[in-house]
Amino acid sequence: MGKTIAYLGLGVMGAPMARHLAAAGHTLTVYNRTPAKAAAWVAAHGGAAAPTPAAAAAGADVVIACVGADADLEAVTLGPDGAFGAMAPGSLFIDHTTVSAAIARRLAVEGETRGLHVVDAPVSGGQAGAENGKLTIMVGGSDAAFAAAEPVMAAYAQRIGHMGPAGAGQLTKMVNQLCIAGILQGLSEGLALGMKAGLDMDAVVDVISKGAAQSWQMDNRARTMTRGEFDFGFAVDWMRKDLGLALDEARRLGVPLPLGALVDQFYADVQAMGGARNDTSSLIRRLVK
Repeated sequence: MGKTIAYLGLGVMGAPMARHLAAAGHTLTVYNRTPAKAAAWVAAHGGAAAPTPAAAAAGADVVIACVGADADLEAVTLGPDGAFGAMAPGSLFIDHTTVSAAIARRLAVEGETRGLHVVDAPVSGGQAGAENGKLTIMVGGSDAAFAAAEPVMAAYAQRIGHMGPAGAGQLTKMVNQLCIAGILQGLSEGLALGMKAGLDMDAVVDVISKGAAQSWQMDNRARTMTRGEFDFGFAVDWMRKDLGLALDEARRLGVPLPLGALVDQFYADVQAMGGARNDTSSLIRRLVK
């Protein structure tokens, strides 16, 4: 049976995820910091819009957030008009924001004191994954909270993994982003060399993508990188935020991340070149001008 869901945050990821929930038969009340976005979403997909997170969450079985950063998440959950103050004991909170493991653990503790199920559930797959309902979701939280959240998230996910207790989802996302950054830097350097050497890059990609160099990034971004096309959703600004979270956590744990730190600075170069809203494959811009 459909659930009553409050969805907080209707950006490029949140809006299509909420749409999949509506299509699956759930009843949605949406909140967005810009009310016009919430009104437009309701006009297109039904449901209702609420003026505050608390108003959206009142009476909801499930509250889902997909906002910007730690401070945004804290505001929509624990702020004066935050959702936690309006949620009933036994209800479920799912956070799809990529944030620190520290705030994920804090929300889990706050939720437990209020009788709520809470999961941190960052996603991978970008805007295309959200639009197509093909996201990968990394979940931290108790077994009971995961069991409650999994069937809800199935509306927009192709893979859902329970990674451990509160914070484990966010830590897994940090691992994910570090791996992506390293792959993209290597891909950028290889493509740049081939382009400078005058190779037929379509032929190069055809050959090397069938061997050990193959990756999702190569399959989906190599040809657009050689054409200078960088409008595929996940922006450099967001990647720098995510890498910052990973670098902060690594410092706390005493783990050296020399490549992660270097690629973060390379993304800063792309920002300085005017590429803040380019997608993450725009690393190659530093090398091919």
